Amino acid sequence: MTTKLSRTRIDGILRRLDRVFGAVETPEQLAVLDELVATILSQNTTDSNSGAAFEELKRWFRDWDDARRVSVELIAEAIRVAGLANQKAPRIKEILQRLHDERGELSLEFLHDWPLDAACEYLRRFPGVGPKTAACVLLFACRKPILPVDTHVHRVSQRLGLIGAKTNEAKAHAELAQMVPSDRVLEFHIQLIRHGRQVCSARSPRCCDCVLLNRCPTGMQKLSEKDGG
Repeated sequence: MTTKLSRTRIDGILRRLDRVFGAVETPEQLAVLDELVATILSQNTTDSNSGAAFEELKRWFRDWDDARRVSVELIAEAIRVAGLANQKAPRIKEILQRLHDERGELSLEFLHDWPLDAACEYLRRFPGVGPKTAACVLLFACRKPILPVDTHVHRVSQRLGLIGAKTNEAKAHAELAQMVPSDRVLEFHIQLIRHGRQVCSARSPRCCDCVLLNRCPTGMQKLSEKDGG
């Protein structure tokens, strides 16, 4: 697919999703370290639970250095509502400690000025930070044009035929990065998550209600098989 055709297709998908869900409003821009911790808390849980856990961290500790100085067990207690606290707490503790040891301050604001690839590589050195987490941090906190591919973005992109049926999430990051224009990355990420949650769910997609149906090979085949049956 050429760049021009790719842009036209992505534009068409987003126009339709805008009509259904409304235009994407630019989300709050957190400090980079705040975004990293919040994203780790969001892994394998709901937005409401991860948000509550982040607020608890802020309530329990005066600042990130205060959190760095306490035990892993205390951090785990503070973030219990997010789930998997015994996995996430050591990751948060190690990130804070390594930043303190390596840079002498608990801040990642310098990543604003780093090239995208270097910033992504730096974040992925930390425990629990894979391609999706690094991309979320750089997109939302630094406003860099990098697309996080979560389970919704991956599933909807596959069903729409933007990526292959056997393309895993790691490869999807690279393939979609070539396809989605840099100025539409944030919108694409948010709208596909909305669509994946509300219409194109994993088990029971509501194809008959889908505004993208005639652009979706998977949905058209599904309805065709149903009609044929």
